[in-house]
Order: sequence, then C-alpha cells, then structure tokens
Amino acid sequence: MHAMSYVDLHRRFSADIDAEMDAALDRLAPDADAVRAAVAELVRSREFKYPLSVLPLIVHAMETGAPEPAVPLAVVHELWWTSACYLDDLADGQCAFIAGGLSEREALLAAVVSGSPLPLLMVQSGAVPESVRGALSAEIVKCWIVATEGQLSDLRADVGAASRDAVVRAYRGKSGAPFSMVTVMAAELAGAAKERVELWREFGNVFGILWQMFNDQEDILSGRNEDLLNGTVTYLLACALEESAAPSRELLPGLHAAARDSRGARAELVDVLLAPAVLGRYDDDIDRFREEALRILDELGGSEPYLSVMRNLVDESSRMLLHAGLAPKVKAG
Repeated sequence: MHAMSYVDLHRRFSADIDAEMDAALDRLAPDADAVRAAVAELVRSREFKYPLSVLPLIVHAMETGAPEPAVPLAVVHELWWTSACYLDDLADGQCAFIAGGLSEREALLAAVVSGSPLPLLMVQSGAVPESVRGALSAEIVKCWIVATEGQLSDLRADVGAASRDAVVRAYRGKSGAPFSMVTVMAAELAGAAKERVELWREFGNVFGILWQMFNDQEDILSGRNEDLLNGTVTYLLACALEESAAPSRELLPGLHAAARDSRGARAELVDVLLAPAVLGRYDDDIDRFREEALRILDELGGSEPYLSVMRNLVDESSRMLLHAGLAPKVKAG
C-alpha cells in the first residue's frame, strides 16, 4: 500500500489552501483594493517548487488526527515566504526577475503587507479560536525578529572567520525561525501542552537547517549558483574551509570573493566544494541533523499516518544530492 507523502497531503488540501488564500486577500478589500491587487500579484509571481505549506497541517494532525483546522496556517506560511523571498531577492539585487507585473516599489510594499499585517489579520480572524490568537500573533512577530537576525548575520558573514557553528546559527534564524513559527502555531492551535510546543519549536529549527542545506545543494546542482553570486557563506563553504588542505584553505576567501563576478572563479570554487573530504563532512553533518530531527519526532510521537508523513519529509529533506566528480552548470557572468 502506498504510504501518504506530504505531496499527497498537499494535493488533498490544495483547493482548501487556495480558497483560504482568496479569503485572506479579501480581508484587505474594499478599503484597500490596490493593496489586495498588489499582494495577489506578488503571491502569483512566486511559485514554490516544494509544497511545504502543509507542514502545519501535519503537525496539527499529529496532535489531533485532523489536519483541516491548520489550513489558515498553511496560508500564513505561504504569505510569509512570499514576502521573505522577495525581500531576500531585493537585498541580492534580483527583484526585477520575480515581481510579476508589479514595479519594484509596488512589490516591496506588497511584500511588507504579505509578511506581517495580513498574517496577523488571519490569526486574529474568526477562523482561529480567541484563546490562541495572542500566542499565534506573537509567533509571527518573533519569527520576523529572529529571521531578520539570521539574514543580517548571513549578509555580514566574514568568510575568513566562517565556521560550521556560525553558519548553523545563521540558518537557525533565516530558515529555522519560519519553520518553527508554523510548527509552534500548529501545536498551539491543537491545544498541545507547553513542553510539546517547545519540542515542536526545536523540531522546526532543526528542520529549517536541513531544508537550507537541501536548498544550498540544489542551488549548485541547478547551475543557478545564487549563493556564489551573492557571496553567501554556506554550510558547504564552511566545510571546505575546515576540511581543505592548508594551501587551498588560504586561497578560499579570495576565490569566494572573485566568484561573485567571474564564471571561471565560480567553476573553480565549485570544484573545491565538491572535493570528497568536503562532501564527506557535509554528508556526515546532514545525517547528524536528520537524526536529531527524527529523535525529536520519536519523543513527540503522535497520530499515524501523519507521524510517518513527517518522518518521510525529514528523510526527503536529508538527501545528499551532490557527489564528487559532479559537473553542474555554472551560470555565466
């Protein structure tokens, strides 16, 4: 018998999520028709390859057996990431490619509304019990503060002083915070005890690290190389700095800086990142984070088959995509 996956769950609830998104946008009208149109356009311009908006549905179902009440939180997830991705692209100078039919200034205003005011309106609506509205609102605010801290750490990272621990701290902010936001909100909505809520927070943080590492691998594999173009200090780069032999390690900061403008430097840096020793360390650490996520899930337990769905999602997010000898495309520039 085919085990249910998170993609199956999204397929089952995608129409409900879309309807809830429309209802959320309608809350902006009639007093703010231009805002509604701009946010709707921004949402349409951002298509997510992986339907991780079902994460709060899985959490709620593990706690109660029912995913349906967490549908509004799936929309909060989509709105938050739509805003965060646009702001991240803006910081990287890529906003013109993702704003749809909006100007950059219009898209920026829409991103502000999409990220905070609209999610806050949603959790203050009648779709959410009054007893948890305050806690859910606080998580949205807390998420933005912690995620911004992570992004600032990312932007200010010094490759010469980079370490795996420092990158993990940044990843816990920029990726762990939004995932822990929705896992905690779903647990709160389900009426989970405080100790379980905090376990869900930690799970979201670890899952965020795993997902960021997965995303970093895809960036290289696809040839987009956005991390190299932006000068981002990734976990894989930190592994290279710690695992490379002394001469190569000393050259890495300069090569990393040159990779922002030089295709040849990017290709050379990718070769360093795909060295067997570097990938071996990276693979070992992915396994370590995967085991930690699964340990937390074992402690939490919960309703089957949703616990199985979450375990499978962790496994999917923990895949090692890169290997020595790989020849990914390198973006021109």
